[in-house]
Amino acid sequence: MESLHYLLMKAHSNVNRRILNEAGDLGLSLGQPKILECLMECGEINQKSIAARCEIEPATVGSILTRMERDGLVCRTRHEDNRRSLFVTLTPKGKEQGERMQAIFDHVDRDAVRGLSAKETAQLCALLERVCRTVAADGKEE
Repeated sequence: MESLHYLLMKAHSNVNRRILNEAGDLGLSLGQPKILECLMECGEINQKSIAARCEIEPATVGSILTRMERDGLVCRTRHEDNRRSLFVTLTPKGKEQGERMQAIFDHVDRDAVRGLSAKETAQLCALLERVCRTVAADGKEE
């Protein structure tokens, strides 16, 4: 049996490749699908929160959002009560792309667990969440 770290990397690589290939067909580039998903879930949110939720460096989020804004997917605004933060929302075109991406995520998720029962799928998700929490917590203790 292959090592856990290798299986996690292999699963991530295969799922990510499928998602990015299909996102590319929509004209989206690296990082944009994850940000679209975040904005679909959160509605309006500031750039710092996007970076934290998506686990992307804030500077990288800024450059991805610049491209998304140029392509008409998002708009960034400042609020009177918080002039320091830029708040991001989806445009109608962005919402359309977000819905398309959600369909892709759902399709890839279904394919990934096609051989598992609903109970096994729920168990896999619960175990992966625990692994993520443990690895994230260990990284913060250093």
